[in-house]
Amino acid sequence: MARVLGPKCRICRRVGVKLFLKGTRCDSAKCPMEKEARPPGQHGAKRVRMTDYGIHFREVQRAKRMYGVLQRQFARYYREAEKQPGNTGDHLVQALERRLDNVVYRLRFSLSRDHGRQLILHGHFRVNGKKVTIPSSLVDAGDLIEAAKREKSQKQVKDSFAIRKVLELPSWLKVTEEPVLQGLVVQLPAVRELQVPLESQLIVEYMSR
Repeated sequence: MARVLGPKCRICRRVGVKLFLKGTRCDSAKCPMEKEARPPGQHGAKRVRMTDYGIHFREVQRAKRMYGVLQRQFARYYREAEKQPGNTGDHLVQALERRLDNVVYRLRFSLSRDHGRQLILHGHFRVNGKKVTIPSSLVDAGDLIEAAKREKSQKQVKDSFAIRKVLELPSWLKVTEEPVLQGLVVQLPAVRELQVPLESQLIVEYMSR
């Protein structure tokens, strides 16, 4: 698990794209990326010509930062994607999207992926009625995700959902609010449906070196 302990807005500015690391702030006009997209630091405004290697490396950094994974885990996702028939980049992004912490975030049950990871680690979620405390667990089509029956768990998830409810829900997920707040994985995400600021082909080219 990768924890970001420093300023998160600097990370987005460094990689040059909004990674949605700070929850509701990223969805508002207060996000620094809405006003100033230059890299951080005294010489951030200085234009630097990126090498071919740098362009590929930056794309890998974007993916790892966005989904909160370290190099060893990211390499494992890539090896698994490489074994599957079809486009390796598509399979890689699909695997990252299927992570439980990301699905909780996509369902709008948490304010950010970090927040979702924390809620999962503390046992606030159930998948198909069973307690799951591993944020990197991969969901499958038909999985039902809901808060634990405890009052504290219910409150935290409902509060997050109330804040982010206005945001669009991905087509591969479904949320029902009555009689209880639940999320359903309708189908595995197709890459054409995913709106992620990543160039998967650049990642594959870098990882295959």
